[in-house]
Amino acid sequence: MGLTFPSLFKSSNPLLATLVPTISLAYGLQGLVAVPSILTQSERFYDLSGSLTYLSCTALSLYLPLLRARVSGNAAGRKIASPLWQSLGTALTGGRNWRQIALSAAVGIWATRLGTYLYTRISADSGSDSRFDRIRTSAPKFAIAFFAQATWVSICLLPVLALNSIPSRILISLPRSVAITDILGLTLFTSGFGFEVLADRQKNAWVKAKREGKHNEDFLTSGLWSKSRHPNYFGEAALWSGIAVTAAGVLVRSAGINGMGLRASWQRRALGLAMAAASPAFTTSLLLYGSGVPLSEKKYDE
Repeated sequence: MGLTFPSLFKSSNPLLATLVPTISLAYGLQGLVAVPSILTQSERFYDLSGSLTYLSCTALSLYLPLLRARVSGNAAGRKIASPLWQSLGTALTGGRNWRQIALSAAVGIWATRLGTYLYTRISADSGSDSRFDRIRTSAPKFAIAFFAQATWVSICLLPVLALNSIPSRILISLPRSVAITDILGLTLFTSGFGFEVLADRQKNAWVKAKREGKHNEDFLTSGLWSKSRHPNYFGEAALWSGIAVTAAGVLVRSAGINGMGLRASWQRRALGLAMAAASPAFTTSLLLYGSGVPLSEKKYDE
């Protein structure tokens, strides 16, 4: 049997019914941006497209339950009167556990801030980024960068996608009170996000002052940069750890496990914990050994 559009939304497993469409969307969007970028050999919209992919996948994960209901209703011959925009508003504002809304909003705030910041920065640098100097002229290598970005989005969003896959009727069994994982997670996110924003602003001010001839320092050593060589990366790792902690508080519970379509057991709890931990683990590894610290260190060494 061929895979049809409605079949993507009919899986009896809520986790798969969420992961398959959202991850497919991530690779699809990156593919759409990759084609013109490769043809024009321009990375101007690379980072911005990553942020838009985060926003799109997060919104889709919230919208999927209503979308599946619409598809199922149409397939059964039942006319659903409410327009798509109204259903989307319902999905984003009602019928969801507060943790789903809070973490989805956290991702949205982070992605919007980072995307606009990076787009503004690359536009100020005539649309070029030194990270792409050796790959923009090679179509295969440039394409891999977009494929890698889709993978980055998919793994980092895993705890949020898993949480959003759980039906509201299941999450209603969770205590309404705030748990220790909620407090710790949201505190980590808020602190990490603030750390990243402040670090970026301090660096921007330092770069601007240097361009204006107000100093000739080779390295930024004031503010947060006097405490860490890469405070922005520290903030990034901290905020994703916060999202993971809050999500894990649900994903390891029986309600969370059952809600994802799994049977509660210690193995499934370990799986829930692994899905939450994958995000900060991948982010930290990428920053320490991939496109973060190594490229920054190499740039300044040169």
